[in-house]
Amino acid sequence: MAGRVPQSFIDELVTRTDIVELIGTRVPLKKAGREYRACCPFHDEKTPSFWVSPDKQFYHCFGCGAHGTALGFLMNYDQLPFPEAVEELAGRLGLEVPHEGGAGPAPTQHEAMHEMLARVAGFYEESLRGNERARQYLRGRGLDAEIIARFRIGYAPDAWNEVLRRFGATEESRGRLLGTGLIVERETPRPGSEPWYDRFRDRIMFPIRDPRGRVLGFGGRVLDKGEPKYLNSPETEIFHKGRELYGLHEARLARVKLERLLIVEGYMDVVRLHQAGVQYAVATLGTATTAEHLRRAFKLVNEVVFCFDGDRAGRGAAWRALQHVLPEAREGREVRFLFLPDGEDPDSLVGREGREAFERRLGTALPLSEYLIEHLRSQVDMAHADGRARLVALARPLIALLPAGVYRELLIERLSSEVGLSGERLQVLLAADDASGTPRASRGDTPPGRDRDSADSGTPRRRVPLAGRGGVVTQAIQLLLHYPAIAHDMSSEQLAALTEAPTAGVPVLHELLTQIRSQPTASSAALLERWSQRPEGPRLFELASTELHVPDAEAASRELAEALAGLTGRERRRQRLDQLIEKDRSGSLDAEERAEFQTLIRSLGGAAAPR
Repeated sequence: MAGRVPQSFIDELVTRTDIVELIGTRVPLKKAGREYRACCPFHDEKTPSFWVSPDKQFYHCFGCGAHGTALGFLMNYDQLPFPEAVEELAGRLGLEVPHEGGAGPAPTQHEAMHEMLARVAGFYEESLRGNERARQYLRGRGLDAEIIARFRIGYAPDAWNEVLRRFGATEESRGRLLGTGLIVERETPRPGSEPWYDRFRDRIMFPIRDPRGRVLGFGGRVLDKGEPKYLNSPETEIFHKGRELYGLHEARLARVKLERLLIVEGYMDVVRLHQAGVQYAVATLGTATTAEHLRRAFKLVNEVVFCFDGDRAGRGAAWRALQHVLPEAREGREVRFLFLPDGEDPDSLVGREGREAFERRLGTALPLSEYLIEHLRSQVDMAHADGRARLVALARPLIALLPAGVYRELLIERLSSEVGLSGERLQVLLAADDASGTPRASRGDTPPGRDRDSADSGTPRRRVPLAGRGGVVTQAIQLLLHYPAIAHDMSSEQLAALTEAPTAGVPVLHELLTQIRSQPTASSAALLERWSQRPEGPRLFELASTELHVPDAEAASRELAEALAGLTGRERRRQRLDQLIEKDRSGSLDAEERAEFQTLIRSLGGAAAPR
């Protein structure tokens, strides 16, 4: 695991990135005064409530509350993990990501693997242009030049060492070829021959890309009737088959906003569907659908349709997929299953019917609950009580996989109508089984986070409450978020005095002041990014997005000084009052001190008087 990215570098990234340019390539923004607005990409709306501030370098939706910096936008919209989002922003600025400490492969090693795969992908594309047989095969499969280029489809020459010869001239480059699975080491090297050979030979090559478009590996299909029909890259440091979805990068580029994903089984299915206009098709990589596939899909869309051949193998794959879906099924998510006629696959069907007819078939796809019940009913005799009891027994472990919520309750209601029991009675029976040991899925969602530092202890940060919507502390925090530089106008004495003020929110104010004073060029975006994963983060984004009626930084500095003076002055008055109370206990207050006592009581809102 590489070491953590320095906070100072993250500050630099979010400060230097043009957030309007970044978001504008994904969401159509319109100028509105000094800011930009659009319909929010994170929830459906007709009236724009999504605002982007070029001055403060952050976005905020007044409809759903979504907010963040350029880094947060990449993580939420592009669904990039934190390290990849950092790399993306750094790449845009031409910067190399530094790391502190850590062990294992350096980031540059993974970058070198991606670079090698990209070079080989380019070679495969070039080889396709020079091989009439391979091009004729693709034409025969109905692919046009535009879709071939969009998916970067290529051809691996019919040779044992063409990739090795071109890209493995040094020991270091051969190591990268081995690490990416492009060459294979011979078990028993032959005299006079290389100890390695190319993994892919005489195959149509489908580059597998991550959401950023980087090549992770390849799928290779034979042109004739050789075996295996499809050959995939092996698992590597950067390629994990149970996580990636072929075509996801292309699907995200093809549509401004994805609303559904259609999961099919083959590379050619995906390519033909995209060519026909069904540009939300993706495929698993020769493996069964995994929970990780589904989590990735549900981060992007709320509707997933599985499309399988109607034969026995297709239905078996569908049932395995359903069992992985259940722990991810909850209200707001829709999962359906489409079975094609025997002998048909998406590739052939969309080629013959076209997009509109194919999408009409999607309207007939079975909802998850109906498919589950239908599949289980086919295994029992519903005409008898024994069969209905058997249906409940078969459904019980599947229902146990569902997280608590509306979806689970509705499925139980659906099952109760099948077996002739009331929903309440069936709930009681299932609850009794749970108590006796039936496993239950984890309840509720785990909020997505970011693993910035693998060495973190995991101890949750103590929540420090902010002051209410009004008040001196809130005003001071808001001034800092809008004009961070004014923190440098405060003296060390003012900062020290602030630590003694017990008012709610003062610890947050003090930490903000300390952060800014330790970073002379701290920006609003850098500050907000530091707090984005802390409990106070949403409130700080809200304050930063609220209009501040202060004309300039000079006026803001004066207001901050007044706010701090008010906070620290109140604390000094409270301390003086404590001294007078203590002196009053000994009966030694003089007339002047008694008058001071009364004044302090009134200013602090109290009603006590010396005896």
